Amino acid sequence: MDLNTIKAGLATSPAFVIDKDALLANLQTLAELKKQSGVSILYSIKSLPLSEVLQTARPFVDGFSVSSLFEARLAKEILQEQGRIHLTTPGIRPDQIEALSACCTHISFNSLGQFRRFAPALRGKASAGLRINPKLSTLNDERFDPCRPHSKLGVAIEDLESLDSWAGIEGLHLHNSFSATSYTALIETMRKLEDRFGGKLSGLDWLNLGGGYLYGNITDHRPFIDLVRRFENRYGMQAVIEPGKAVVGNAGHLVATVLDVFVSDGKTVAVLDTSVNHHPEVFEYQRRPDLAEHKPDGLYAAILAGSTCLAGDLFGEYRFATPLAIGDRVVFPRVGAYSLIKANRFNGCNLPDIYVAGDGSLDCVKRFSFDDFRGQWRCERDMALLPEAAFTA
Repeated sequence: MDLNTIKAGLATSPAFVIDKDALLANLQTLAELKKQSGVSILYSIKSLPLSEVLQTARPFVDGFSVSSLFEARLAKEILQEQGRIHLTTPGIRPDQIEALSACCTHISFNSLGQFRRFAPALRGKASAGLRINPKLSTLNDERFDPCRPHSKLGVAIEDLESLDSWAGIEGLHLHNSFSATSYTALIETMRKLEDRFGGKLSGLDWLNLGGGYLYGNITDHRPFIDLVRRFENRYGMQAVIEPGKAVVGNAGHLVATVLDVFVSDGKTVAVLDTSVNHHPEVFEYQRRPDLAEHKPDGLYAAILAGSTCLAGDLFGEYRFATPLAIGDRVVFPRVGAYSLIKANRFNGCNLPDIYVAGDGSLDCVKRFSFDDFRGQWRCERDMALLPEAAFTA
């Protein structure tokens, strides 16, 4: 469904719209990659754990990748014992290891200390592995770089190399890329892994290559296919990938409506019914997101601002073919990953309604209410003192 049809068909705004056709196309690309290489595919649900996405992905993937007990429990609910659940996280709580071992099929411990404390609890329940820091940075921005100096993510490759024994280590997990559109970083990383560990890799059952690759934007998959086949044949291990943004990144759009237009110090400001708090990475990383209506040569410019009292609640300045007016709708396309999952209700501004577009229809699948907001912030003992009428007001 095209963006103009989506804008016109929405009953409410702001709205987060899942483009099911794009989602299925991404999953089919991954399924073909699996067919040609033999790699196992796990959808990394941290990018967007919406059940509509998980249920759609389920027939195409071997399971889900998770980073917390809540994600693991949700994954298990969706999979119903029919798939893998791989977890890695820097912070495992001692009081959660039993529940994690009941939910997860694989756990990659983030440090040697974490492994030594908790791996014994997994015996007979889940496969124990280690997340490794290959000390090979491929990113210029340290905010995204798992191999940055003093990294909290994974066991340093030299520390793993110095271990006398790999007893109990059934697999390795690595991740050192972000939105990559070639396999260069992966090939370099695997070469370093092989050079350092050689025959020790033959003792592993699996190797999780992590995420960070936009498979749909890569035209030549032969380097990946050859790499996975070689490692699986040489070392007898199962290779795994954890795509997240590659599954949902281009399959989610944020639609907003102009609430007000005015001039401030000579520039037009258009206030939207959404906010950067509905797409927090805009503010976190000071990005200007793409806008479907932006015309680089347009005669009319406007700063798009969110509707909260935060001065920096700004999406950026854009140009338009015609002046923006109150009631106009705009679309921030391809924001399916790491937007709605990070969204918040700052200032009491409600979260966007969630729609699914596909098969010629546009259906609202989730709507947030004042009850959701109140339930988050009213304390239980305070709620018990409220008169019954308060719940029906």
